[in-house]
Amino acid sequence: MTVATDPKRLELLHNVVPNVTVIGCLVNPTSPRSGSQVRQIEDSAHTFGLKLRIIKASTVHELETVFTTLPQSGAAALLLVADPTIVSMYEQIAKLALRHSIPSMSGSRVYVSGGGLMSYDASLTDSFRQAGVYVGRILKGEKPGDLPVEQPTKFELVINLKTAKAIGLTVPDKLLALADEVIE
Repeated sequence: MTVATDPKRLELLHNVVPNVTVIGCLVNPTSPRSGSQVRQIEDSAHTFGLKLRIIKASTVHELETVFTTLPQSGAAALLLVADPTIVSMYEQIAKLALRHSIPSMSGSRVYVSGGGLMSYDASLTDSFRQAGVYVGRILKGEKPGDLPVEQPTKFELVINLKTAKAIGLTVPDKLLALADEVIE
């Protein structure tokens, strides 16, 4: 589901920085699904009239280079593609984005709690609740194979206003009204 929400994350990031026409997209080049993820995001970028700059990193060491070369690529914001390697570097990415004043968007509220600007993804709390409902049904005798596969239905937008202020960004009131959580 995180991959399916990449276009929405791009749209939300664009809403925060509407004057930005080039957005960097941080991907792990060693991920087998990075190609399909990038194609989906490129399609969305085209829809919004944006240019996407693919930026690759698979190690913490490569991140410093990412942030020093990001402005040279013309990108003024950064979308983090969902990938275990990228997720494992959230803390370093959040610090670098803050130091370089780069608005950024991820698929995890952990990123925002750690200083990143924004995240949008399925609610883990709601997903865990739904898992509990399934366990209850199984314990009452239903066969797991007979239960329908359900997609998440509740999504959360988390915005870190402290980070926005630190990088000199004003988050539109319209977007703040949509947020499920605002960190001040």
